Formats: sequence, structure tokens, C-alpha cells
Amino acid sequence: MMAGMDRVVEKIKVWFRFVPREGWLPQDTEGLWATDLGDCTARIENAPFLQDGVAEGDVVRYRSDPDGLRWAVGRVSSSGNCTIRVVPVPTGPLGRSPQAIHQRLSAFGLGGELFSDDFPLVALTVAADTDLSGLKTLLAQGQAEGWWHYEVGCGTDEWRNA
Repeated sequence: MMAGMDRVVEKIKVWFRFVPREGWLPQDTEGLWATDLGDCTARIENAPFLQDGVAEGDVVRYRSDPDGLRWAVGRVSSSGNCTIRVVPVPTGPLGRSPQAIHQRLSAFGLGGELFSDDFPLVALTVAADTDLSGLKTLLAQGQAEGWWHYEVGCGTDEWRNA
């Protein structure tokens, strides 16, 4: 290796298996992008749409199966981030627009991803240093006023106490 060059960081998929929820998407697995940290551990690099209990930045342990798929077997450490999922109410003031959700929540500087145009589920990463109380207030207000439905996929003690 040449002096000054860092090790190439490999992005991998780490798969999670769970029981599908009634009335929700029918999938029972979700693959999340991650940075391989070695020793069968990886740091999650995107917000999960379906898997609960994990957030972007968390480190998980995985086990590889005979086909080479890496299956999560537990969380090693928490990033302090939370995962919030928001689905716009189609008949509400924001319509089916995930962009309108991002605009409403833009003051909080959240990262996130859109599931699909057919099902405008937005998975958001809430950083540990976010104004959690303000965000919780706005999420509750938006739900009460028919803008969206939301759920906490991965919360921290700070989130629960905000």
C-alpha cells in the first residue's frame, strides 16, 4: 500500500429477518447498507424502513450463511441516532408527497430515504444532537392534524425522555 492511502472501505449488505406486521408491508427481511468493520461487525449506513431496534450509525454483529449473505445477529453498539418512519396521509394537506414531509421537518436537519413512489414511506435518521422535544411536538401535531402517521423504529432514552 502506498504511504498516505487509507484502507478501502467495503460497503456490504447486512440482512435482518423479522416477523411481518399485519396490515403493513409483507416483507420479512430487509437488507441495509453497512461499512464492514472486520471481525463480523458492520456499521449501518442507511435508515431502515422495516427493521426495528436499529438506526443508521449503529454497529451490528453478523453471521454469513453458506450463500454469502450476512445476517445480523445483534447490535454491538448504538450510535445514539433514532429511526422515525413517516407516511403521508393521502387525503391530508400534504397529499402523498414525501418531499412535503421533508420540507415540514427540514428545520431539524434529518437524513432519510423514500421507500418507493407507490408507497411514500419515509425513513428518517434523527441524530443524537437533534432538538428531540421540538421534533416530537411537530410529529404529534402533524399526526393530529392529518398530515401523516409516524412511528419510532428505534428510539433512545433521550428520545423517550424528551
